[in-house]
Amino acid sequence: MSAQTDRYESAAARYLGAWNAKGAEALGKAVAAAWAPDGSYTDPLADVSGHEQITGLITAAQQQFPGFVFRLTGTVDGHHDTARFAWELVSEVDGSAPVAGFDVITLDGEDRIRTVLGFLDRVPAGA
Repeated sequence: MSAQTDRYESAAARYLGAWNAKGAEALGKAVAAAWAPDGSYTDPLADVSGHEQITGLITAAQQQFPGFVFRLTGTVDGHHDTARFAWELVSEVDGSAPVAGFDVITLDGEDRIRTVLGFLDRVPAGA
């Protein structure tokens, strides 16, 4: 694995780690490790920036889907300061994955996320 490939996989792992962090303190640390201070997250349902707003968005998603975790599907692909990867939200009880998507991230010079552009490929009715 090249250093570049590792850079993208590490960023994606920190990103998913933030979405899966349990508790306010762990979540705050995970968001700070994954995102630049002025980083942003945009998908069809949200457009937020800064650690506080990103933390609030992740907290809301965790409350909407208790007992679920995000996991990578497939490989992380990247070039320059940009990477893309697919993910799904999986039930820890029965393994169902009602939500799936694809994200494109850009990284800063410290390999923290500057922007996330998220695409939702599968969303449950009424969500």
